[in-house]
Amino acid sequence: MFVLTDLQYRRCLFLMVAFHIAIIAASNYLVQLPFMLFGLHTTWGAFSFPFIFLATDLTVRLFGKGPARSIILRVMLPALVVSYVVSVVFPRGNYAGLAALGEWDTFVARIALASFLAYAIGQLLDVQVFNRLRRLVWWVAPVCSTVIGNLADTLAFFSTAFYQSPDAFMAANWLEIALVDYAIKLGVSLLFFLPLYGVLLAWLMRRLMVWTGDADTAPRTA
Repeated sequence: MFVLTDLQYRRCLFLMVAFHIAIIAASNYLVQLPFMLFGLHTTWGAFSFPFIFLATDLTVRLFGKGPARSIILRVMLPALVVSYVVSVVFPRGNYAGLAALGEWDTFVARIALASFLAYAIGQLLDVQVFNRLRRLVWWVAPVCSTVIGNLADTLAFFSTAFYQSPDAFMAANWLEIALVDYAIKLGVSLLFFLPLYGVLLAWLMRRLMVWTGDADTAPRTA
């Protein structure tokens, strides 16, 4: 953990909350856009969702286990509201207009509910695993938490969102899509986001050093 002034703490908190909300909303939308990859069904959400675990691991590193859990709980409702609005107004890449919000969309609402459940399970598990391993070599905690958290999150999300879904394609292919998405998430996370985690952590530390104007504010331990 790091010693932050109150102003630094609030700035980091804002960045992490905004990061979580943006990635959840983007992933909930992109998961509705399937495509074929090497003859297998997957979705574009597989490439965006690893950012969630990147954000969670950075949050634990900066604030600690307790505050990280609080941040996760704090972002759930606004993230799901944003997800629902974006998915209804722009269904599957098409613009339906704001009038579409006047009619309840069960398919999108089920995805939002599944996202709520999966996010809670996956991220809280990610926090737990990361926190236990954070004092080891810097890459051990993000690797282990990503592998375990992604598995729990993926299975929880796809089974809740698409099992016997009104979308015939997703209902028939959700298990295959879930397994392929999990494989892609792991590949993207370990090959690209692990190095990015190190870069962002170093960047945040440098930013904390240059954020000034806090001299009259007592530091707090993050």
